[in-house]
Amino acid sequence: MTRPVVGIISNSFLLNETYPAHGGGTMNFEAVSGVSDCLGMLIAADPRFSCVDELLEICDGFLLTGGRPNVHPEEYGEAETSAHGAFDRARDAITLPLVRACVERGQPFLGICRGFQEVNVAMGGSLYPEIRDLPGRMNHRMPPNGTLEEKFALRHRVRLVEGGAFHKLFGAPEVMTNTLHGQGIKRPGERIVVEGWAPDGTPEAIRVRDAKGFTMAVQWHPEWDAVNDPVSRPLFTAFGKAVHDWAARKHAQPLKCSA
Repeated sequence: MTRPVVGIISNSFLLNETYPAHGGGTMNFEAVSGVSDCLGMLIAADPRFSCVDELLEICDGFLLTGGRPNVHPEEYGEAETSAHGAFDRARDAITLPLVRACVERGQPFLGICRGFQEVNVAMGGSLYPEIRDLPGRMNHRMPPNGTLEEKFALRHRVRLVEGGAFHKLFGAPEVMTNTLHGQGIKRPGERIVVEGWAPDGTPEAIRVRDAKGFTMAVQWHPEWDAVNDPVSRPLFTAFGKAVHDWAARKHAQPLKCSA
């Protein structure tokens, strides 16, 4: 039986600093395949190549990945500054309407890091350009040195809303996570429910209120070691179940009455 398809949102970059390319981290595919039991398909996040309506029909769910470029502040009504860093306007043009369409349709998505921020902006929220510059906040960015294991190591706790969706999913009021981001939620969007916070008050886990489908997003990177991590595995398992359920409903054929 064919596995459901998860569209994995790509990031644009220059290969060898000259060749334009779209790519996605292998660990995203490992989590989608090994834990969610779905077929990962890389999506070129550029309206020249991808149409949201087509993506909604081809894919059963979406993984909104992390990425170095940030959501452009014009998307939440603010002016661009040097603190906002690099941008990917083509990805903005795909992911923001895609999030809104998925919420409307009940089609599942899981947001990670930049994807977490995209969900907030798509629902009308705003972002801080640099969390570490705010009084009392810690540096959430990826360590500049070290091995991949050291960069993705667990670094802080996330406190969860008691009885909330994330608490029920993880079975604990607090979880340990990695942290590799510069920006963060300033103003939660309409219908955005914040259910997890870092020790410094930075939002880390959100969902969309009254959504018909799976709309979870986290600021950390659960795709890292998702097969073994006690927090990542239930998250990708639940996402996979939602994608399988969507695919089953989409492909179900009505019974024909016999003569």
